[in-house]
Amino acid sequence: MTSSHEEICLHVCVTCRQAGGPDDKALRPGAILHRALTEALTHPDAPKVRLEPVECLSVCKRPCTIAVSGPGRWTYIYGDLNAETAVETILDGLRRYAATPDGLVPWRERPEAFRKGVVARIPPFKTDSAA
Repeated sequence: MTSSHEEICLHVCVTCRQAGGPDDKALRPGAILHRALTEALTHPDAPKVRLEPVECLSVCKRPCTIAVSGPGRWTYIYGDLNAETAVETILDGLRRYAATPDGLVPWRERPEAFRKGVVARIPPFKTDSAA
C-alpha cells in the first residue's frame, strides 16, 4: 500500500529533556523542537506531514526523540536530536521517508543524524485483509 505525504505523521516528544534540564515543560528541548518544527512545516517547500506532540516516547536516555509513521509504512523512532539544529535534518528525513512506498529509506540515504540516532524500526500494522 502506498501512502501519500499527508498520511505521514511526525510524533515529537515534548517532554524530552537532558538530565538536570528545566522542569518547565515549555523550556524543555522536546518542546522547543516541536515549536521549531511547527514553524518550519508552514513553509511552502516543507513536506506535508501531520505533526503530533506526545507526552513521552519512553526514550528518556536519548532526548530529543521523534517517531515517523504512516499507514502501511515502517515506523522509525529517532533519538539524540539537537533541538536547536535538527529541524532541517528532520525535514530532509521526512522527505526521503515520504518518497518511499513503505517507509524503508536505505541506510546510506538517511540523514546522518537518522543513521546514528535510530532507536527502533517497527513493522507496519497488518490487517487481516492485508495479511
